[in-house]
Amino acid sequence: MHENLDFDAAGSIDSPVGPISVYAKNDEIIYLRMTQPAQPELGASPVVSLALSQLAEYFAGERKNFDIPVRAHGTEFQLAVWQQIAAVPFGQTISYADIARKIGKPLAARAVGGAVGANPHAIIVPCHRVMGASGRITGFSGGEGIPTKRWLLSHESIESRD
Repeated sequence: MHENLDFDAAGSIDSPVGPISVYAKNDEIIYLRMTQPAQPELGASPVVSLALSQLAEYFAGERKNFDIPVRAHGTEFQLAVWQQIAAVPFGQTISYADIARKIGKPLAARAVGGAVGANPHAIIVPCHRVMGASGRITGFSGGEGIPTKRWLLSHESIESRD
C-alpha cells in the first residue's frame, strides 16, 4: 500500500483473484489494493460498502460498469491516461500506443505503461484491459501479476496471449 495513503474507511472482499481491499476518504474511493485484506477496525462508510458490493457483482458476472466515486491523485499525464482507461468498455481492450495517441503524446507509449502500472483503482479503472500493440499481455501490477490479468481478461471473454 502507498506509505502516505490518508483514508478514513476501508473494507475487503474475497474474490476469485484473491482478497481485494478498498480505501476511502471523504466518501470517495482513493485506492484499491489486491492480495491483502484491509484491517476491519479501519472504519466503514457507504462508499466502501458500495464499492465492495459492485466488485462482488462484477466477479459474479452481474456487473459490467462501475458507478463508484473515485479520487485519483497523480500527475496531469497520469490522470489523462487513467481517464482513457476508464473509457474502455467491458470486454474490449486498448493498447498503450492507442492511449498515447488519444492523449496527444504519440511517442509516449512507454510512459503510458508506467502510468497504467500506477493506477490506484485497478478493476474499477480497468487497467487490465490495456494490452501491448500486438495484443499481448505485457505486464500487470495488481494481484499476482500476469495470472491475475489473464483471469480478469478471461472473465470478460477477452482472448489474450503472452
